[in-house]
Amino acid sequence: MASELELEMQAIDRSLLECSAEEIAGKWLQATDLTREVYQHLAHYVPKIYCRSPNPCPQKEDMVAQHVLLAPMEWYLCGEDSEFGFPKLQQANKPSHLCGRVFKVGEPTYSCRDCAVDPTCVLCMDCFLGSIHRDHRYRMTTSGGGGFCDCGDTEAWKEGPYCQKHELNTSEIEEEEDPLVHLSEDVIARSYNIFTIMFQYAVEILTWEKESELPADLEMVEKSDTYYCMLFNDEVHTYEQVIYTLQKAVNCTQKEAIGFATTVDRDGRRSVRCGDFQYCEQAKSIIVRNTSSRQTKPLKVQVMHSSLVAHQSFGLKVLSWLGSVIGYSDGLRRILCQVGLQEGPDGENSSLVDRLMLSDSKLWKGARSVYHQLFMSSLLMDLKYKKLFAVRFAKNYQQLQRDFMEDDHERAVSVTALSVQFFTAPTLARMLITEENLMTIIIKTFMDHLRHRDTQGRFQFERYTALQAFKFRRVQSLILDLKYVLISKPTEWSDDLREKFLEGFDAFLELLKCMQGMDPITRQVGQHIEMEPEWEAAFTLQMKLTHVISMMQDWCALDEKVLIEAYKKCLTVLMQCHGGFTDGEQPITLSICGHSVETIRYCVSQEKVSIHLPVSRLLAGLHVLLSKSEVAYKFPELLPLSELSPPMLIEHPLRCLVLCAQVHAGMWRRNGFSLVNQIYYYHNVKCRREMFDKDIVMLQTGVSMMDPNHFLMIMLSRFELYQIFSTPDYGKRFSSEITHKDVVQQNNTLIEEMLYLIIMLVGERFSPGVGQVNATDDIKREIIHQLSIKPMAHSELVKSLPEDENKETGMESVIEAVAHFKKPGLTGRGMYELKPECAKEFNLYFYHFSRAEQSKAEEAQRKLKRQNREDTALPPPVLPPFCPLFASLVNILQSDVMLCIMRTILQWAVEHNGYAWSESMLQRVLHLIGMALQEEKQHLENVTEEHVVTFTFTQKISKPGEAPNNSPSILAMLETLQNAPYLEVHKDMIRWILKTFNAIKKLRESSSPSPVAETEGTIMEESSRDKDKAERKRKAEIARLRREKIMAQMSEMQRHFIDENKELFQQTLELDASASAVLDNSPVVSDKTLTALGPAQTQVPEQRQFVTCILCQEEQEVKVESKAMVLAAFVQRSTVLSKDRSKFIQDPEKYDPLFMHPDLSCGTHTGSCGHIMHAHCWQRYFDSVQAKEQRRQQRLRLHTSYDVENGEFLCPLCECLSNTVIPLLLPPRKIFNSRLNFSDQPNLTQWIRTISQQIKALQALGKEESTPHTTSSKNSENMDEFQLPEGFRPDFLPKNPYSESIKEMLKTFGTATYKVGLKVHPNEEDPRVPVMCWGSCAYTIQSLERILSDEDKPLFGPLPCRLDDCLRSLTRFAAAHWTVASLSVVQGHFSKLFASLVPDDNHGDLPCILDIDMFHLLVGLVLAFPALQCQDFSGTSLGTGDLHIFRLVTMAHIIQLLLTSCTEENGMDEESPAGEEESAVLALYKTLQQCTGSALKEVPPGWHLWRNVRAGILPFLKCSALFFHYLNGVPSPPEMQVSGASHFEHLCNYLSLPSNLVSLFQENNEITKSLIESWCHNIEVKRYLEGERDAISYPRESNKLIDLPEDYSSLINQASNFSCPKSGGDKSRAPTLCLVCGTLLCSQSYCCQTELEGEDVGACTAHTYSCGSGVGIFLRVRECQVLFLAGKTKGCFYSPPYLDDYGETDQGLRRGNPLHLCQERFKKIQKLWQQHSVTEEIGHAQEANQTLVGIDWQHL
Repeated sequence: MASELELEMQAIDRSLLECSAEEIAGKWLQATDLTREVYQHLAHYVPKIYCRSPNPCPQKEDMVAQHVLLAPMEWYLCGEDSEFGFPKLQQANKPSHLCGRVFKVGEPTYSCRDCAVDPTCVLCMDCFLGSIHRDHRYRMTTSGGGGFCDCGDTEAWKEGPYCQKHELNTSEIEEEEDPLVHLSEDVIARSYNIFTIMFQYAVEILTWEKESELPADLEMVEKSDTYYCMLFNDEVHTYEQVIYTLQKAVNCTQKEAIGFATTVDRDGRRSVRCGDFQYCEQAKSIIVRNTSSRQTKPLKVQVMHSSLVAHQSFGLKVLSWLGSVIGYSDGLRRILCQVGLQEGPDGENSSLVDRLMLSDSKLWKGARSVYHQLFMSSLLMDLKYKKLFAVRFAKNYQQLQRDFMEDDHERAVSVTALSVQFFTAPTLARMLITEENLMTIIIKTFMDHLRHRDTQGRFQFERYTALQAFKFRRVQSLILDLKYVLISKPTEWSDDLREKFLEGFDAFLELLKCMQGMDPITRQVGQHIEMEPEWEAAFTLQMKLTHVISMMQDWCALDEKVLIEAYKKCLTVLMQCHGGFTDGEQPITLSICGHSVETIRYCVSQEKVSIHLPVSRLLAGLHVLLSKSEVAYKFPELLPLSELSPPMLIEHPLRCLVLCAQVHAGMWRRNGFSLVNQIYYYHNVKCRREMFDKDIVMLQTGVSMMDPNHFLMIMLSRFELYQIFSTPDYGKRFSSEITHKDVVQQNNTLIEEMLYLIIMLVGERFSPGVGQVNATDDIKREIIHQLSIKPMAHSELVKSLPEDENKETGMESVIEAVAHFKKPGLTGRGMYELKPECAKEFNLYFYHFSRAEQSKAEEAQRKLKRQNREDTALPPPVLPPFCPLFASLVNILQSDVMLCIMRTILQWAVEHNGYAWSESMLQRVLHLIGMALQEEKQHLENVTEEHVVTFTFTQKISKPGEAPNNSPSILAMLETLQNAPYLEVHKDMIRWILKTFNAIKKLRESSSPSPVAETEGTIMEESSRDKDKAERKRKAEIARLRREKIMAQMSEMQRHFIDENKELFQQTLELDASASAVLDNSPVVSDKTLTALGPAQTQVPEQRQFVTCILCQEEQEVKVESKAMVLAAFVQRSTVLSKDRSKFIQDPEKYDPLFMHPDLSCGTHTGSCGHIMHAHCWQRYFDSVQAKEQRRQQRLRLHTSYDVENGEFLCPLCECLSNTVIPLLLPPRKIFNSRLNFSDQPNLTQWIRTISQQIKALQALGKEESTPHTTSSKNSENMDEFQLPEGFRPDFLPKNPYSESIKEMLKTFGTATYKVGLKVHPNEEDPRVPVMCWGSCAYTIQSLERILSDEDKPLFGPLPCRLDDCLRSLTRFAAAHWTVASLSVVQGHFSKLFASLVPDDNHGDLPCILDIDMFHLLVGLVLAFPALQCQDFSGTSLGTGDLHIFRLVTMAHIIQLLLTSCTEENGMDEESPAGEEESAVLALYKTLQQCTGSALKEVPPGWHLWRNVRAGILPFLKCSALFFHYLNGVPSPPEMQVSGASHFEHLCNYLSLPSNLVSLFQENNEITKSLIESWCHNIEVKRYLEGERDAISYPRESNKLIDLPEDYSSLINQASNFSCPKSGGDKSRAPTLCLVCGTLLCSQSYCCQTELEGEDVGACTAHTYSCGSGVGIFLRVRECQVLFLAGKTKGCFYSPPYLDDYGETDQGLRRGNPLHLCQERFKKIQKLWQQHSVTEEIGHAQEANQTLVGIDWQHL
């Protein structure tokens, strides 16, 4: 590295390197005009250093600049070399108690929900971990960059403002001392000089507007003609547009264009061409031409002179240098602040800071962020200057916001984003309100930008253009600023603050006045609305202002004087809005029941009506505060309560509620969706607090001040129901004139809605100030009603509750009181369930229920009551009392008009055929009657001696109606209805009402001395009810007895039937047994030991197997000669067992897979879903899938979840992803092994000798065939010389026993395995096909054995049948595959495999014994052996061969284990008595020592060796047992079907091995010595023993996914420190962690795309190929999402293993609750990976969710 730099340095002008900082600084110290000197130096050197070449190399430039330009300044500043000067300054300095760390993008930030003053107060990770807040309720988010850590700011935290690190620095700061005392006079003077000059220089050069000339004092003498074509960033054009344009304009490659675009996006500008003026101008014109269109401005391009660009680059360098210098000393920081805020010669706004701020929107992104960083580290860290800066900011506020509106960069890079730093600090915010009138400024600025008004001066958002919408989005940031200012409430009010707040309040009322009545709507009649009106803008405004309105009320509540003034002001504005209240609307008089009221005629369904009434609603809020803070009772004389006109107050909110009712009644259908959406948001949790809720309060206010009869009449009139209730018998007439069905329906709904409204007016008293409650009661009630619908997860519950300005709902404080928490299982989330004792507080007509929620809640509550055997009435709950100001509200229930309405509806219900009425109407009336009774009961219970209870509802409902028609009393009608058969549902409720009525009568009697005559009816009713109950009980009992009797009879009959038809049942049972036997494959065998292989193999009676095709439903027996049946299968490459992920096949065409290395670096795994089809049915199905895919290609290229070109399809039954099929076969060994078994089978030594001879013979023949025949005589001679082994007939070709279709399927699956496993084109003749089939069989068995061992499951325990079927079919297939391969090829493979154990002269280059995976070798040898054995007629059976092969491989494996076993002593000398195993192992080890020339370590104790051998060989034995079990179909011994001890002895018996394995060597003594010698003499073994290479040690550890940290934030932190490996130190936007190997990747970005097989793919996809051979499991750290990828087109998101305390995942980190690792869920992901089910999981996910298919997974 150094040498390169040196070369570069040589290339730089020599004169630059000869500059001495000391000399230059000395010259400056003598200078009279320092500014001129410094400027001359800069003018001379800057262009020589920066911008010398077309491509910037910032490292080099900065190094030279440091040497030539900055070093002299540092020297001048310190008066000595800065290496000594700066540390001295640092020592004298006191460290700051503020942290001030500026956040990088994606860094974790923490806010404490208990102690933070507002949500913008955050800590960096280091401070958080050292603070008290880590034990509180904190919220974790990832920073968008740009904010800073508030540790040490006492104003930001209610407690614990310092972390441990910064606490140390607070000890001395009692009095605020001047930081300059630590600096010497001359340092102060010098730094003041140099700071002034350099800051001035940087500001001047960065805000310079001309493109080709420099400021006069920086101009050079000789000017070169080099220009740069500079491209600037904007937020309008996309990456793609820019890349395309650049390729055209400057003839660069796509890679270069991507590089340019990335830099422009990151830094805000980049030169894209360097040359003379003409050359650059030409590129500029192309770019401008290509990117301008009617809607958008072109990209901004400037042709700039190179020296200007050089100076600007250095200007940025200067700003960051200033930032670093002031880090050494608070004194220097103070001086820089002074320099920055000093007013220049031009008066107002001429200070350097002002100049930078005001030209913010003209600067490019990189320059902005540099100077913002400087401001943060200087002005914001110095409390004195922070204040002064805040004042400057406020003075320039309007101008800055205006610039921001014109600018198109997002707010994060605009200087306006700094507002959060001042406005949220309480003292600064108050100061700015009082001194700079900040509230008014913000609101006025806001009003300035929304200029579109209608004739009444209201905002108008109709025909909103894209540009206006964009501006509107920008304007909303002003509301955010207003929110910041209001977020901390004042505790002390000064007169100034009152005055300025009220001034701001006036401005705010002006704003609300423009919203009062905006977007008015008229009902469409006749035809549907043509254009949906624009409604979203108005609602967005309302939503954004919701918190501000609430906070305004909170401020008013804190001071009585302010509250009274605000109330008056608000009332005045409301009067102005209602100025035209009575114009043109005629007055009318309404009268019912002898009451009459004057009002105006107004029809909601005909006139204009608006849903936006913020002024009325604000007044309602303030009115409640008057009641809550008791100002209304203390100073009634100051309040204009007597002037209020209640009808005027209620008019607009009532219209709004009627509008909702009419929409529900379907009268506004023709107004389209915009209205439906408005009604939805009006009730929605985000808006209702300041909309719907306040309308209810306003009506309550009105009713409490007027005669309830008058109110009800006005209400009937507005609901357009006055006619129905004011004219007797109107209902009858109405239904007899068979009117339009719709109208009847509409009126019914309107009556229901009106009754519901009355219920709400009386029942909703849970806002503090309306009822005598506090805020927690309100939240409790919300939660109870949400949980009455169904149990809910924490996040759902939080979403259904309104948030305050701090994003808090207050739920945590009360949830314990009303609900139980149930923890989640492996899936799902934790749920809150309502405590049963809270059910009594349930109110069916809770005002925040939507229609759907109400019916669900009713259903759920009735169900609960039925379960608890209670009656199903849902009576109204007992309510808290009203506050005095609202106390008269309850009289509405006993007013005459109300009673008249109730009586009318009950009358309709009694004469139920004559009228149009509905049950829910009746239900609401019953609820109202219940409410009135509850109310009266409360009054009676709480009555004091001298008060008379004025609430006499019971007496009023006992009186019959008035004279003319003498209708019965309400009570009497209820008693009639109690027995009406058509009201079954409401019986319980009516019964409850009558019971309560009687209870109240008793109460009244006990309290009043004069007895009142008992009404007979009720007593009768009581007794009759008891009789009723008894009768019901008796009937239920009889019914139960009858049921039981019938059941007994039936089971008796069944038994008889079985006894009579015994034979039939016997047969079915046997059939069942045989069917299950085929599945379990465990035919009954006697108790003798079971042996899986060899001459002594247990013979199993032949099983017949019948299977059904899932496609044609035909049943068929599996036979050798029948048509093939196949299993759907999925073959994939796998690295799950890999011990070395860095290895991959370089050239698959030349690669030889015959020997598997023990690191299993890449295997081929086969899985199946276990569904069976006919081969020809499958072929037809697959062809149709292919045809469909080709048709689809012509239409449109949609991805499917499977890739047909690669032979993929979905299993027709379970839609499981598959890419081939495995044929079902009978045990193949039975078919080949048809020869006689002789009793005298050869032993190992003889067998090896025979086989070697046979191989030699074959090789000789092979050579001979390849050499041309010269003469036949020669040939025969040669044959005679070479003696053929006895009984061996190499010319014999066995006939293939399988039918054509089975042979075809054998080839199909073989070719598929070869194609996938090696990633090559299919070729069924390739000699490697059989090898790949054997390898897949071995690898699949190995991976199953690993899973079983990891989960401590028994080897032959119950396996899922799809796994069992798959392994059986796979093993049998692999054993039969040689019949369709070329015989000589398979024999060649066998001889090569055999030669690796028994060396011969023809194979030299075979791997040594350390580099062969023995199980793969075993499978290969066993499955290739029949190809040799079929030509051997000497009588050696196949079983004998299997046994000898198995023993030979086992011996090799033991030597492998002894060579690689590590002999570290465990420090515990288990002096166990040496058994025969131990001594045998020792003897063998000594033999090994002799063979290796004692390169082996000293001899460890025998027990240690034996333990190592046993542990190391166990996985091999288990795999072999599985293999032979499936190959030969011998059932497993029952001892091995249960878990428990290690089944070492049982395994050995089953595999016919001696349990002392080493005795294998002793039995075959004559050959083992020579074998061991040949194995040990391999050069690789020698290298290993001499420590020159590694080898795998046994038993191999299982691969696991990486260990994840317990706390998620440490993962976020790790990722935020990760920078993109390609784009020089830039932070990665989507850091993604590979869970297999732990690598962090920069996902989803252009910078890290690589080319893979001719396609650009993202970092993750590329990584899956190197790490998981195409399959990957990743964790996207910023989103907290698990990502599964497979290949280039498949992927899905999976739920992450991190949960919060409520058992929920937080994908996208939106909620910010602390997350912790859930081990069970992580194990589940790990299991998916180990079972090779990731691809299948993706397939299912993509089938279930079509949106996943459209994602470009390869770009992740």
